[in-house]
Amino acid sequence: MIASAVRFTLSTVTMMGLAGILLATPATARQSAIRDGGALASPPLGSVSDALTYADLAGLSDAAEIVARVQVRKVTRLKPEQATGLQPGMARILVEARTSALLSGPAMGEFVRYLADVPLDGKGKVPKLSKAQVLIFARTVTGRAGELRLVDGGAQIAWSPGVEARVRTILAELLSPEAPPPIKALREVLFVPGNLADEGETQLFLQTENNAPVSLSVVRRPDMGRTWGVSLSEIVDQAARPPARDTLTWYRLACFLPQSIPPRAALSGSAEDQRMAEQDYAFVLRELGECTRTRPAVMR
Repeated sequence: MIASAVRFTLSTVTMMGLAGILLATPATARQSAIRDGGALASPPLGSVSDALTYADLAGLSDAAEIVARVQVRKVTRLKPEQATGLQPGMARILVEARTSALLSGPAMGEFVRYLADVPLDGKGKVPKLSKAQVLIFARTVTGRAGELRLVDGGAQIAWSPGVEARVRTILAELLSPEAPPPIKALREVLFVPGNLADEGETQLFLQTENNAPVSLSVVRRPDMGRTWGVSLSEIVDQAARPPARDTLTWYRLACFLPQSIPPRAALSGSAEDQRMAEQDYAFVLRELGECTRTRPAVMR
């Protein structure tokens, strides 16, 4: 389920060209690298950003050091030779903007600058963005006050009250002390048969980015089907419940669990026990549903 993103870096020639063109902002010209989405183009800025999925917004928010609403004041288009890795039909622009609201991140100045990739209009021109309100997902640039680096080229999205409310909800989840950690791998799988036919429990232990415990359990009971849940503690609890869709826990699982039990995962028990565990894992994936995205995943 894991989507991938491809990083590219502005070349030395590009950075020197920017410095020559944008004499007022040579530092921005020298900033390293926005991220590109590979073969998938970023969604148009002017599209309805409320159509972005939970996974889209969670990926942007999770990768960002700063999330802010800004008003575009000035746009300067870079020459094609100064925009390495740019997708066809897109333009790379230098945006100068005024901060309207800081949703998350360290304090920042009133004015910011950053590079972004935007789709060209039907005439091959950059859309008019002056005075537009946008949400940006970015990181600071060390030693460059007022300069930001978007988490990828399309991490400037059209603002609306609805999309801002959704992003604020995601940020609150991410900043909560109980926030589930990012999932790195499925580490260990164990099926424990019960005393009766068609009874048992599969326990799945996940490897997380900060080594915090996350486990899944699938319980089989005769004539009652299967139930499952997720635990964010050391205790594997049969009373655990599945996460609600479009929550951070759901996102961590639905978007980052492998599509099948990988060979490197420790899978103990008899051949029949392993078959039961594989069936239960497939059941969990079906219950989670698809991790739907409308834009490339962001590389954290």
